[in-house]
Amino acid sequence: MKYVLGVDTGTGSVKAVAVNLQCQSFADNQLYYSYNAPKPGYHEQDPELIWEAFKACIEGVIAKIGTPPLAVSLSSAMHSLIAVDAEGNALAPMITWADSRSAAIAKQLRQTDRGMVIYKATGTPLHAMSPLCKIIWIRENDPALFNKTYKFISIKEYIWHKLFNGFELDESNASCTGLFDIEKFVWYEDALNLAGITPKSLSKTVATDYARNYNGEGNSGLKSLKPNTPFIIGASDGCLANLGSMADKAGIAAITIGTSGAVRVASNKPLPNPVAMTFSYILNRGTYICGGPINNGGIALQWWLKTNNPNPTDSDYEHFFNQIAAIPAGGNGLLFLPYLTGERAPIWDNESCGTFFNVKLQHTQAHFSRAVLEGICYALKDVLDAVQQNAEPITQINISGGIVKSNLWIQTLADITGKKLVVVQSDDASAIGAAFMALKSIGTIEEYPTSSPGASKAFEPDAANTASYADSFVVYKQLYTDLKETMHKVAGIL
Repeated sequence: MKYVLGVDTGTGSVKAVAVNLQCQSFADNQLYYSYNAPKPGYHEQDPELIWEAFKACIEGVIAKIGTPPLAVSLSSAMHSLIAVDAEGNALAPMITWADSRSAAIAKQLRQTDRGMVIYKATGTPLHAMSPLCKIIWIRENDPALFNKTYKFISIKEYIWHKLFNGFELDESNASCTGLFDIEKFVWYEDALNLAGITPKSLSKTVATDYARNYNGEGNSGLKSLKPNTPFIIGASDGCLANLGSMADKAGIAAITIGTSGAVRVASNKPLPNPVAMTFSYILNRGTYICGGPINNGGIALQWWLKTNNPNPTDSDYEHFFNQIAAIPAGGNGLLFLPYLTGERAPIWDNESCGTFFNVKLQHTQAHFSRAVLEGICYALKDVLDAVQQNAEPITQINISGGIVKSNLWIQTLADITGKKLVVVQSDDASAIGAAFMALKSIGTIEEYPTSSPGASKAFEPDAANTASYADSFVVYKQLYTDLKETMHKVAGIL
């Protein structure tokens, strides 16, 4: 069996997906790890535990298949930050994208002309998730750590250093740092000056198809790989999710819903939107993946289910969707702002909160359930509308993540966006995108696939529901505008 491995190192798990030479996935392995929150707003992980999970995940999938891969390609979560010494040892826990300790720094930057110039040059929203803001926070709040740091790196670089004993970073993950000029493909001097660092504090950047042959240097422990197995450095998980979802061409968007969610489109140029602060990240030279992330995807459903059962099971989710199916679209006027953990695009407001609106005696638990689901979909439409302001017209949305397990959820999103939705991959789209990059790098394919080799499902919007949702969406948008000041007052009190 000839195949390649795509390995996605995420915030909650690492997953390896095996893809054959016909671009079909056929085996996978996934290992989970946790995070620590020692203080409010902190979200940290031990990079060494993630490295051990990375190795075990690869070894596990090879053991399942029985033969080693032709190549391995890497995907990783964006915006992580690790302070390391010259040998690549972590000097402090890794700060993840979800860490909000630098929120005040990001908020202040958003209000300055300099901040907006940096946003347009780097394509990275000014938010606490950004490594730029994290480094500034460390410099201001932990000068001892800042001064002894040899380099500031991501989890991708940490793993790459373990494999090859060098500090290198793909241009895709570099473009997610707020420190990289996404059109000149170099570290951006003004952002570095703002952070108080130089290019020596960061890794050498390389193209996303850059490869090195693995020969078991050091004590990496990947015993099942053949000598000289190519490792392709790959890209960020968001960009590779578009590639794995066959949405790397203009006119086709990708929506991924996991714990959070994101809307992304491919473009041959950055697509800045200073109001909505959408991102423009690099997939490869000539292709940008532009869009916006939301904080509250599957996590909002989990929260709602846990209000009735602290440990929801698959049957609870089934009951949840059965409840919703009995309620008409729009939930008889009940609306939900899903900002349970604040929100990123397009409002970028850590102090926003979740809100049910227009509650009446007629509304049952099932109505509230539908409102929660529709609120998540409205949030995604809000980002989609912002992206469409300067992108080519979007005719189709390819979807991935937890949403693919529910036809009702997919249909609701199709009705609210008014777009055709297509399920093209049931496996991890980021890992599959990494595998596609490996297949192209080793010369097995000349172009990336534009359609799934397996069966795909399409969902067309219901015109009547779309028209009804359009009216409700106007109210949804106005709700945040009207409640913003009150939300901020409450956040200041509590």
